[in-house]
Amino acid sequence: MGGARRFTDRTDAGEQLATALRERDLDADIALAIPRGGLPLGRAVADALDVPLDIVVAKKIGAPGNPEYAIGAVASDGSVWRNETAFRGTGADDDYFQEMREKEAANARQKADRYRGDRSEPDLTDQTVVVVDDGVATGSTVRACLKRLQNTDAERIVLAVPVGPPSTIDELADEADEVVCLETPSGFRGVGQFYENFAQVSDEEAMEYLESET
Repeated sequence: MGGARRFTDRTDAGEQLATALRERDLDADIALAIPRGGLPLGRAVADALDVPLDIVVAKKIGAPGNPEYAIGAVASDGSVWRNETAFRGTGADDDYFQEMREKEAANARQKADRYRGDRSEPDLTDQTVVVVDDGVATGSTVRACLKRLQNTDAERIVLAVPVGPPSTIDELADEADEVVCLETPSGFRGVGQFYENFAQVSDEEAMEYLESET
């Protein structure tokens, strides 16, 4: 891992991320976590910065016959990012992509509504928004989430993640006003390799982080 640090779990990663954000004197207004894995980190960041915690949701668009292979992602409002290289290499066409975009945008909206319950979507007008996830690999869902926020009246968008490959982090710098990433190891194989405990977070557990304040 080239000396890159390992995080005990997502809460530990969130606390370390919060420390880095505080050291930058970031004047944040709200933290938006990407469910599900981003919520333990988002809770730690929101508490440390003393700001509200909410969510921003996107779903990946899988390749024909291989739904786990992302050729793009779409946010709850339909904002989409397409990986042109992956798209061309899978035999997908524009009709397929548009069909999946509509389907997955609906799934993202449904997930956002489920997580928020009776809470309304936050007004981001003139806000400094910190987007938090547990790490990025290709960054498909993160890119769609950032495009979603670019369509709001947010004043500043900061992406905060504990780990990601150098190439992806460099590319994401074009999608946000600032990117804070604790580790960009050259030997990156997957986000989970940098956690001692990277157990899956259930929807129920993730939603509890939206309810709790420490």
